[in-house]
Amino acid sequence: MATDFTPPTTEEPGMPGSEADLQPKPEWQPRYPGSGRLKDKVAIVTGADSGIGRAVAALFAREGADVAILYLDEHEDAAETKRIVEAEGRRALTVAGDVGDKSWCDDAVAKVIAEFGKLDVLVNNAGEQHPDKDITDITEQQLRRTFQTNIFGMFFMVQAARPHLKSGAAIVNCTSITMYQGAAILLDYSSTKGAITAFTRSLSESLVKDGIRVNGVAPGPIWTPLNPSGGQPKENIPDFGKDTPMGRPGQPNEVAPAFLFLACEDASYISGQVIHPNGGTVVNG
Repeated sequence: MATDFTPPTTEEPGMPGSEADLQPKPEWQPRYPGSGRLKDKVAIVTGADSGIGRAVAALFAREGADVAILYLDEHEDAAETKRIVEAEGRRALTVAGDVGDKSWCDDAVAKVIAEFGKLDVLVNNAGEQHPDKDITDITEQQLRRTFQTNIFGMFFMVQAARPHLKSGAAIVNCTSITMYQGAAILLDYSSTKGAITAFTRSLSESLVKDGIRVNGVAPGPIWTPLNPSGGQPKENIPDFGKDTPMGRPGQPNEVAPAFLFLACEDASYISGQVIHPNGGTVVNG
């Protein structure tokens, strides 16, 4: 681990949150039969133990992919995601660790290659957020930690994966509606999401000549363990997502199809773009 590695903050001790303990349960189940759109592909999904990551892993498996489930430390949730992937008849590998640690990212990708022999799709989904009412409340540790996880981690994962990605491969990064709208209590988080969008567009320009597509997904408010475990103030949870045009938060299985579309050949002429599953909020970009 690098000497400048920033450890997790203690301000929200419940993070990243357990899906096993969450009520009501997020909806991760794929909504339709598979059609082989990722047949015999190998995908890495970071943050795949719960929430959007679990839904993506489940849908990718339904569509024929073997899935490497990368996650921080929610072992029970990760084991359940592994069970879900294997129930679809696909192979699964769980690897626990911190995407903000470059050496761990290198080791994780090496384990995936050793297990599956190749890599076709990288989904950079892992992230963290810490609400603060004023910019002066954001500690240096929190600021460094949020950037380390949310954007440094994507750089590290792509750097580790790049030697194994061949023409036809796809990278899908998770940005956020906060990049487009802003979020008063999520200054550092929103800033990282802006960086992720710029990273996605620039990486697309860098890799498109090699036949590797890079796109992003910018979810709105989605019901996952992240928000009730400290990602939002407790008093905001009862009305979470009600300010969207649809009047409700989204479910992980309403976001996962955007990742699938961008990962498979349906999106063969799309790169450098962002899809917005956000409950109907109109944003520019």
